[in-house]
Amino acid sequence: MCRTKDKEALNSIQQIVFDTLGYSELAKSLKISLVNLHTGEMSKVKIDNGFVYEEINLHHSLTEIDMLCSVPMMKTHSLATVTLGMKNFIGLYPGQVYGTVRSQVHSKAAMVEKSGTASAIIDIVRANKVGLVVIDASMAMQGQGPSVLRGGKLVKMNLILAGTNPLATDMAAAYLMGFQPEEISTFLWAWKAGMVPTSVDDVEIRGAKLDDVRQNFQRPTVHTWNAISNFGPPC
Repeated sequence: MCRTKDKEALNSIQQIVFDTLGYSELAKSLKISLVNLHTGEMSKVKIDNGFVYEEINLHHSLTEIDMLCSVPMMKTHSLATVTLGMKNFIGLYPGQVYGTVRSQVHSKAAMVEKSGTASAIIDIVRANKVGLVVIDASMAMQGQGPSVLRGGKLVKMNLILAGTNPLATDMAAAYLMGFQPEEISTFLWAWKAGMVPTSVDDVEIRGAKLDDVRQNFQRPTVHTWNAISNFGPPC
């Protein structure tokens, strides 16, 4: 894996992703456009009392919408412990500004807290118009995520979680995975930012009861960003 801010390279990488995952054909059949959020016209969004950034560069299209929806897969993660609705938004840091795989973001966040991830997640969530989180837990991942190539193991949950409060939705999902909210660094930084709720007991649950469908996921070995940051050369 390499790191670059080169627009041509970023466009090529994104097109490969669109093609490989079937989005190119899907967009063609639905006659809709796909947007590469890593390159193009950018807008600056100010954040009051941001942890890592006082302002964040976002693709201009993200500032022109009424609501943004996050649709992640339920997974464990070697930096963030879990990757759910809020962690999914870290992909909105555009590569042409912050580098591929958000290398610049993680390095700067690591000067704030050791994960190099949690504080930057909360900044990007607060910079966007988050209105809905839909977590695909039909097939989840446990262990050393975020991919099977890194040691993650699939686990069948047969669940879909949805909520309008990203923190509440993620807290419920993490609880379903066998974690307590206090174990997740992203939640700790969300609370520092004044986000609520602060307890799973305060989350309104409709549908299945959490304890009836809860599983104890195999936990990842969590690393600091500085311990794994030198994993790839410049492109």
